[in-house]
Amino acid sequence: MRRTCTCIYHFLVWSWYLFLNYYISQQGGDQQKSKIFLNGGQWKYLTLLNLLLQAIFYGVACAEDVLKRIKGERDLKFVTAFRDLLFTTLAFPISTFLFLSFWILFLYDRELVYPKALDDIFPEWLNHAMHTSILPFSLVEVILRPHCYPLKKKGLTLLAVASLAYISRVLWIYSETGTWVYPLFARLSPVGLTAFFSLSYIFTACIYLLGEKLNHWKWGDMIQPREKRK
Repeated sequence: MRRTCTCIYHFLVWSWYLFLNYYISQQGGDQQKSKIFLNGGQWKYLTLLNLLLQAIFYGVACAEDVLKRIKGERDLKFVTAFRDLLFTTLAFPISTFLFLSFWILFLYDRELVYPKALDDIFPEWLNHAMHTSILPFSLVEVILRPHCYPLKKKGLTLLAVASLAYISRVLWIYSETGTWVYPLFARLSPVGLTAFFSLSYIFTACIYLLGEKLNHWKWGDMIQPREKRK
């Protein structure tokens, strides 16, 4: 019964993220909305990349649930390992970072990340779907099932690679177009940008370690780092 409920939950969340990705992809129709996606397209925004990431993760989780009922656990070690790696190193840290950083900056000065003009383009529910509900879904996933964390060095390295890839894209878009992805970046000096990006990674790394602690708090020692089990 528990496995069935887990599978249904993953399917529903996966469907929700697929809907959000589709809905947003259709928002470039009129001229006002098209301006938002100029100079880099919709994938220049971390928010939208996260929605894609969550859709991939919950799709993998749902597929694993179904395959486990068909083939059993022994034949799905690779899928389970990929699911855990995706959640522990990317899906949980990035969604939590996005939730915290967005709302901190939004409450301080929303013009830095989500200008008021966007309220006339995107409905309020979509803002919360992109920036609020992502955290509860991640926390439920932590509580719902145990996840096998990689060794810290490997996990933090993968997170660093993903962070550098996004930062590189942001800088490339600026070098090509002369515009920043977020208004916040335009207000920072080169030193300020370096400090901001560095502190953002440190913050995200702390979230990664917090996720590991939460996993251990909920599930104890039943899940060991995968490398130690070989």
